[in-house]
Amino acid sequence: MILLRQLLGDVLRRLRVRQNRTLREVSTLARVSLGYLSEVERGQKEASSELLASICGALGVPLSQVLREVSDQFALAELQAAPVLAELPEHERLPIPETVPSGPEFEGFPEVKDMVAA
Repeated sequence: MILLRQLLGDVLRRLRVRQNRTLREVSTLARVSLGYLSEVERGQKEASSELLASICGALGVPLSQVLREVSDQFALAELQAAPVLAELPEHERLPIPETVPSGPEFEGFPEVKDMVAA
């Protein structure tokens, strides 16, 4: 089973390491204990939205970016865990659109068009 807290912890750790920051540095800036931040990064604790916002602030990264990365990782994990489409009975298959969605609501999201077109 895919655990959201583990994917979230992985993304937070990856961001921190990319910035060459220590757990102590980030925990001090985020005003969270070193041990708790470590548990969040290891996927052992569920972080509240307030705590996530504080950690993201300490990392200088918008919460929306972190959640987007987690969402992308979650989608990949689901795809890897899902059975091949041909193995699914017809009634369990998701409908595949015949046309690529367009319109102003998709203008800011070219990757959505690319994913649907693929």
